[in-house]
Amino acid sequence: MPKRPVEKTFVKTRIKKDDQVKVIAGRDKGKTGRVISVDRWRGKLIVEGVSMIKRHTRPNPQRQIKGGIAEKESAIAISNVMMLTSGGVPTRVSYKLEPSGTSTRRVRIAKKSGEALDTKG
Repeated sequence: MPKRPVEKTFVKTRIKKDDQVKVIAGRDKGKTGRVISVDRWRGKLIVEGVSMIKRHTRPNPQRQIKGGIAEKESAIAISNVMMLTSGGVPTRVSYKLEPSGTSTRRVRIAKKSGEALDTKG
């Protein structure tokens, strides 16, 4: 009997690219930074300046890559970070439906202060 294929599901997250977050668990607890990328399939994200690892690279003159030890960010679990409001307060995120013209728009709201987190600027 053939194996049933594993269903791929992604992690529902309320954190997006370019959000300011604070690490609440792990070796970098307390650090803050900007989200560089979000991987919803693995449930991980990369935060600027957080969870730095050293990568030993071999020089490749064709690609203009210098050899040596390079530091870069590694992925951390989405559950280990909290969103920051514009005032720098860590908070959970909820949604509120807001009418805009003829349609409605889902806006992210800070649970702690009630301020809108989706501000264009």
